[in-house]
Amino acid sequence: MLTISEFGRRTGLSHKALRLYDVSGLLPPAQVDPSNGYRLYDEEQLERARRISVLRQLNMPLTTIAEVLAGSDEEALIRLDRWWAAEEATTAARRATLEYLRDRLSRSGTPGLSPRPVLTRDVPETKIAAIRSDTDQQSLVGVIVTSTDDIRRHLTDAGATLTGGSWVIYHGAVTPEAEATVEVCVPFEGLVDPSGPIAIRVEPSHREAYCTITMDECAYPRIMLAYDLVGDWVRSAGVSTAGPPREVYLPDCHLLPRDQPAVDIALPISSAPRSPEGKH
Repeated sequence: MLTISEFGRRTGLSHKALRLYDVSGLLPPAQVDPSNGYRLYDEEQLERARRISVLRQLNMPLTTIAEVLAGSDEEALIRLDRWWAAEEATTAARRATLEYLRDRLSRSGTPGLSPRPVLTRDVPETKIAAIRSDTDQQSLVGVIVTSTDDIRRHLTDAGATLTGGSWVIYHGAVTPEAEATVEVCVPFEGLVDPSGPIAIRVEPSHREAYCTITMDECAYPRIMLAYDLVGDWVRSAGVSTAGPPREVYLPDCHLLPRDQPAVDIALPISSAPRSPEGKH
């Protein structure tokens, strides 16, 4: 058995960190002396403690570390790669946001989004697997990447056929200051049961107006210009919205060059123009 001082010395963790990991359930001591409350650790806990230390250096949250270390090394590797992919996607989005701001500062008065058409299409009834999450703008990209990966892995393990890319439905306004519910959806064919946060449902057929943007243009706040473009078209066309807005991602869009078309900003609409009183 090792005292907390010896255990900390051999793992590079402070007393404060070890107490935090004990309280959080991430690394409780092997035993606590009932007479004096001293924490004692087993040598077999050294490897877990060192892994926690490394993951904390990557700024991984404690809850995510617990998930990564919950199963076998093979499962930990999958969870680690999934988390890192979400981190890289978030970094890419932040970089695009920075470039947008630099561009606006250096070329004031120029449009932030190049002109492009707003088109319409009919979307058939589609069976989807979906995860709903509450998130703010800062965590949004990570939520999308992680949820999409979880859904696709569940569908693949169940023997389903993935039939396209994916989309995210916004059931509220996601901002840097406020959370809202988003629904990550992946279409498929086959028989699949729901699992945990993954729900199985049918997305109704609908008509939608949309415009296409690049991955760089998908970064906040530039993406809001695309939403404005579609919204303005809907109002000028005299049609009513028929559902929440969504971002429709092409298959493997993250592998495309960031200046190539990759995402559709879409808004479900009614098929008939509004009457002057705003009624169908």
